[in-house]
Amino acid sequence: MEDSPANPLWRGCFTAMANPCELLVGTADATSARRLTELAVAEALRIERKFSRYRDDSVTSAINKSHGEPVEVDAETARLLDYGRSLWELSDGAFDLTSGVLRRIWKFGEGARPPTAKQVRGLVKHIGWQHLQWHAPFVRMQKGMELDFGGIGKEYAVDRVAEILGQHSQDALLINFGGDLRAIGPPPPAGAWRVGIESLGRRSEALQVLALKHGALATSGDARRFIEHEGKRYGHIFDARTGWPPDQAPRSITAAADTCIQAGTFTTLAMLQGARAEAFLDGEEVRHWCFR
Repeated sequence: MEDSPANPLWRGCFTAMANPCELLVGTADATSARRLTELAVAEALRIERKFSRYRDDSVTSAINKSHGEPVEVDAETARLLDYGRSLWELSDGAFDLTSGVLRRIWKFGEGARPPTAKQVRGLVKHIGWQHLQWHAPFVRMQKGMELDFGGIGKEYAVDRVAEILGQHSQDALLINFGGDLRAIGPPPPAGAWRVGIESLGRRSEALQVLALKHGALATSGDARRFIEHEGKRYGHIFDARTGWPPDQAPRSITAAADTCIQAGTFTTLAMLQGARAEAFLDGEEVRHWCFR
């Protein structure tokens, strides 16, 4: 969408949750758009501070360092734990918020290699929602386990920002956190937001351009985080039951839904289906775009 006198557009950019983020506002009022961007930044950083596993002062770290003792959590954390339990049940255990321990052995920097089967087996025994005691407002994890909200955190942040901005603006808004998006308000002056699905190779190219008027899009894939070793490609989405990426998963899945966390749920659960990803999405009647 081009910025022009007939089609004004404000673009605010920032970084949160280790991702490039942006807010597009269909307005010529720079003061209002700047205020909306400040609200988006504040909420994104609040969620990052609260739930990041990399911060010593986060709720996640407090739970992970509890050494088997119960931890009382607030209502927001409780809702995310409830959602994580639902995803664990829906996926038959493939999606599990307790799979955070896998980051100890799976690295995706330059020259990284996949872990050994022995290393994976050693950590999988510390994964499993069934080993976690969750009776709101108290959560208790066994020693050696780790909680990780990374699988739903970014999409949750998009929806929270959408909720807040919707209370302060009636402009056309597009919230984009690292490729997970939500459009709220009226359609932009151009009629729809033009959204590109990132190429599997060159980042400057798009696999497909979509027209988004309202609702959300989320994408899962291995375009940026993967390992290639001995002719095999390993993505960064793991089946919590095995500790390994699913076999024959698509390289990229984009799904549409009313909210970003719903769209992200569909893409992640589809990835975990491996070769059956498209069949799963078809069965759920989810509008999607898969690339292999």
